[in-house]
Amino acid sequence: MSENYFSKLNSINVSDKTEKKNGLTYLSWAWAWGELKKLHPDANYTIYENKDGWFYHTDGLTCWVKTGVTVNGIEHIEYLPVMDFKNRSIPLENVTSYDVNKAIQRSLTKAIGRHGLGLFLYAGEDVPEGVEEPQKKAQVKEVTYTCSHCGKTIEPYYNDEGKKILPAKHAAGSKVKFGKIFCLDCINEYVNGGIHA
Repeated sequence: MSENYFSKLNSINVSDKTEKKNGLTYLSWAWAWGELKKLHPDANYTIYENKDGWFYHTDGLTCWVKTGVTVNGIEHIEYLPVMDFKNRSIPLENVTSYDVNKAIQRSLTKAIGRHGLGLFLYAGEDVPEGVEEPQKKAQVKEVTYTCSHCGKTIEPYYNDEGKKILPAKHAAGSKVKFGKIFCLDCINEYVNGGIHA
């Protein structure tokens, strides 16, 4: 049995072909169409006109586009409002041909997603199922500071004003004041003349 075409399209990681705008992730329509045609040269799309032959449909207040993408004889249809840069429906009297064209391209990309390519983006995921997450940036390894005198690890503590002092800050202050890293106990001993720097 041949591989399910949806599974193959759905397994393609498109994460590096996206961009974020106003909290939403967009896939490049040109890239999506190109990838689809590479795998399915017979794929085609339809932009559905309204009864007057316009490329958008309207309720008299706002408007939307209707597109369909056919792969292997299966058509998936997508409806998308004509929206502004804040992803709000544009009032009908303010809609331009540019707005309609942009909505058509986004609608076609979503229809392609229904066939599998980039569908995970619409589910709020970062990568498709079965694809490993990209390597996270290496975590900065925490540096351990030890007392030059007793060898005890410097731990975070709170000073007399209730401010938390982290080991790095303590170590830097100790070096400036004493020329070496001392823990609190050894600083007290040094101050009282018990040890020498």
